[in-house]
Amino acid sequence: MKLRSMLLAAAAVTLLAASPLSAKTLRYANQGDLKSLDPYTLNETTTNAHLGNVYEGLTKRGKDLAILPGLAERWETPEPTRWRIYLRKGVKFQSGDDFTADDVIFSADRVRATGSNFTTRVPKDAKFVKIDDHTIDVVLSSPNPILNSQWDTWYIMSKKWAEANGSAAPTPASATTPSFAALNANGTGPFKIESHQPGVKTVFKPNAGWWGKPEHNLTEVIFTPISSDATRVAALLSGEVDIIEPVPIQDIQRVNSGANVQVLTGPELRTIFLGMDQMRDELLESNVKGKNPFKDKRVREAFYKAIDIETIKTRVMRGLSTPSALMIAPELFSLSKDFTRPKFDVEASKKLLAEAGYPNGFEVGMDCPNDRYVNDGPICQAVVGMLARAGIKVNLNAQPKAQYFAKVLKSGGFKTSTYLLGWTPGTFDSHNVLYDIMGCRDDATSNRGETNLGGYCNKELDKLTDQVLVESDKAKRDQLIKQAFQIAYDDYAYVPLHQQALAWGVAKSVKVAQRADNSVLLQWITKD
Repeated sequence: MKLRSMLLAAAAVTLLAASPLSAKTLRYANQGDLKSLDPYTLNETTTNAHLGNVYEGLTKRGKDLAILPGLAERWETPEPTRWRIYLRKGVKFQSGDDFTADDVIFSADRVRATGSNFTTRVPKDAKFVKIDDHTIDVVLSSPNPILNSQWDTWYIMSKKWAEANGSAAPTPASATTPSFAALNANGTGPFKIESHQPGVKTVFKPNAGWWGKPEHNLTEVIFTPISSDATRVAALLSGEVDIIEPVPIQDIQRVNSGANVQVLTGPELRTIFLGMDQMRDELLESNVKGKNPFKDKRVREAFYKAIDIETIKTRVMRGLSTPSALMIAPELFSLSKDFTRPKFDVEASKKLLAEAGYPNGFEVGMDCPNDRYVNDGPICQAVVGMLARAGIKVNLNAQPKAQYFAKVLKSGGFKTSTYLLGWTPGTFDSHNVLYDIMGCRDDATSNRGETNLGGYCNKELDKLTDQVLVESDKAKRDQLIKQAFQIAYDDYAYVPLHQQALAWGVAKSVKVAQRADNSVLLQWITKD
């Protein structure tokens, strides 16, 4: 398998080198693949960034992540439970069809349908009412002052195109047969997809009919997934690609010493964490039968305290990470400073396991992507060794993100016992973490807990989360957020690890805007 992966990576670079290139052709490589072009299949930053070059939301985010008008020119809230959205006129999909309110209403239904990984982008009970072709009212059951904070990645699809091509329903990540929308794209954005070979190459061309003003000078973009770190770095250093993401931490100095390339680094808002299945009565992958060890808080605490975060920082991340006590970056919640990470203590872990009835530990499976986050595979391997010292034997299943997400997400049935995941809140607000990651999955009236893979549930936290959503006074809101995070902190609900650092390898002939959400966006790239 290793030889096969190396051959595929080499073939990918050969394809790049063999492509007829113009002076303004940008060649970009990422460690992960673009599995599906359906914009509702996988809520993952790299995929969202790729598709955000083709599709657009009602809003967009600036280089500083501020909310800006997108397909909606403006909006207002004539009353707390009603938003009026004024749509941009004169916009066309790449198919030539006009963009209208019907497309927004269709997309609002589709994004909340079974199979979508973006159901929390729009409240489940929100009603979209067409006023005219370019005006919509969104009627809510309760106030939601941050309703549009995730709409930059709720991409609007053409109703006519989707229905005509058998793609009225979203393509789930677990689908074994790709839909038309998974292999083809039709957006309103600054680029269109000329060709797409999953796992091999995707070619973008500028959309001459885009309504906006281009800030790039590109005539073609060739994206190639290169999973091998060594091959990806070699392609950058040799000039076969112009941008790679990420640069492996161990190669940053080497890249910076190159004559024609450099590494752009910066803080990222993503939190990397470990989760545990706390919902099933018996774990799917464990030698413990008839019960679930992770339902016992003492076991979760033992799991947490067995992780030596400083070793992960110094040896695995080589200093380019910020250990975290919470499930959100400190830049996004000012009271994060009030929390201190529990200390690493393997002897305490052993004692807690014994008290919980596992004096000899137990065995459990762990799922981990190996091509999604910075050093995700090595992090999981390090965790396996640390947990072993406490008596927990971990059977690691590390695999490419396409297979990983297909297994562990809602569409795959949350089939995991323990897992590693990274999360950047789409709203850049704590409510997103409390609702999507920590919210109880058993709430049938909402989309709460959509990415709560382990099923952690605390109703008091949910009550506070609902108050956070409607509270407009910042000081009061921050205190509610703090109370909610304190509950999860005391429960040892998750094991937050760190915020990773950004590291993009870029040719010196290329200028690119590096956003803190790790989105490589083509509309802000120029090439000499």
